[in-house]
Amino acid sequence: MFDLAALEFAVARTVFAGKLHFFALTDSTNNDALEAARNGALHGSVYFADEQRAGRGRGDHAWHSAAGEGLYVSVLLRPRVPAARLPLLPLAAGLAAANAIHAATGLVVDLRWPNDLLIGQRKTGGILVEAHTERSAVGFAVVGIGINVHQRSFDPALNTPGTSLDLEAGRRIPRQALLVTLLESLEREALVLSDARATETIPARVAAASTWVHGRCVEVHGPQACRGVTAGLDGNGFLLVETDAGIVTVRTGGIRAAELNR
Repeated sequence: MFDLAALEFAVARTVFAGKLHFFALTDSTNNDALEAARNGALHGSVYFADEQRAGRGRGDHAWHSAAGEGLYVSVLLRPRVPAARLPLLPLAAGLAAANAIHAATGLVVDLRWPNDLLIGQRKTGGILVEAHTERSAVGFAVVGIGINVHQRSFDPALNTPGTSLDLEAGRRIPRQALLVTLLESLEREALVLSDARATETIPARVAAASTWVHGRCVEVHGPQACRGVTAGLDGNGFLLVETDAGIVTVRTGGIRAAELNR
């Protein structure tokens, strides 16, 4: 379980100070944050749980959230950025999570566009951003991050095999220290997002942190289903895929490794 007093002390100098909301059990921390956002909750409000009954990943995929095993956290942001910059937010959150995991464990995280955290070929976390825009600006955004920390076994039917930080590090990783590091990292990335150069810096940093962005044979799932070789990110954070029919700019969906039939 978390030591809430110690957590409050640890984030006292951040935007999250006095805004931590913990649930021993909840349906979904993203749902909690969304409801709070609609009721006027402040920028930097944090909603985290020891267990979720209905944790969600992107595309309404279920996220297994057993008691005491993972980090299940959603952060409410009210960034002063144009709505056109919103697709960069999941990428910025991915950088924050990868940096936090590395700082806490020494492990290197591979970012699979747009929202998966991998260690080697196995998935250890994911990101779900849900936002409300007002005219041409972002009204609020909820950044949900789920990280497998103590889990020892995973559903063999998963499309991508699962893993946890404990399994990869060979030792027990404290969830509390990881949460503090994650929040600090996310605060830094939110500042980067607000900079006018974000359309250059965030895609470039994701490309440097990912083996999936350049030269990877992939199959795209979703409305822009296609198969090809990844060719980088554009300034919006969208994935470029070189197919037999030309370059496809993938704005939504997910990717998996594939063999090309050429």
